[in-house]
Amino acid sequence: MHTFINGLERNLTAVTAGLTLPWSSGVVEGHVNRIKMIKRQMHGRAGFKLLHKRVLLAS
Repeated sequence: MHTFINGLERNLTAVTAGLTLPWSSGVVEGHVNRIKMIKRQMHGRAGFKLLHKRVLLAS
């Protein structure tokens, strides 16, 4: 618990901004989650070119 609180105190400006500002990064986080899922499905068998192609085709 102390480590968590110390982390919050170190990033107090970011925490305050995240709780008070009206902007949300939810959409971006959803895209990142989708890309990570595609990458996990490939099991590291292919490089960036195939990942790039799969991400573009999946959307």
